[in-house]
Amino acid sequence: METVLDSNNNPLEERIRELEERVRQEHDLYLRALADFDNYRRRIDRERTNTVSTAKREILLPLLEVLDGLELALHHAEDAASPLTQGVRAIQRRFLSLLEHHKVETIQSVGEPFDPRVHEAIDSVPSEEHPSGTIVEEVQRGYRLGDDLLRPARVRVAA
Repeated sequence: METVLDSNNNPLEERIRELEERVRQEHDLYLRALADFDNYRRRIDRERTNTVSTAKREILLPLLEVLDGLELALHHAEDAASPLTQGVRAIQRRFLSLLEHHKVETIQSVGEPFDPRVHEAIDSVPSEEHPSGTIVEEVQRGYRLGDDLLRPARVRVAA
């Protein structure tokens, strides 16, 4: 005598297989949706990071030009002890402190080998003191924002 559960044609077993298949398919859909959501969340995080970095860059680049102006004014100041010069120095220090707070670092140039990733050569000059390819003068300071280049240093390189 054949039992009801042993039969391959048992409608109850057939229904159980259909439901198990449906559960498997639903579970696969759930896993795909979960993976899609995880990818979406990573993409949004990456876009948010890029947006913050771009916004910081847009704010910091004009400030670097202001800092360049302050340094140029200090370079041409005739009386280093005057209150005006001291005030400009104080503003320069505040700028540098602000940049440091935002993880902006200066790029070392003079005496370093020319690196096209962080330096922009504006001229080559003959030099007997420095080997060819060594930076002999920094015309405009360069900066990094974390690992990214914010502005290349404009330099003169020994020929």
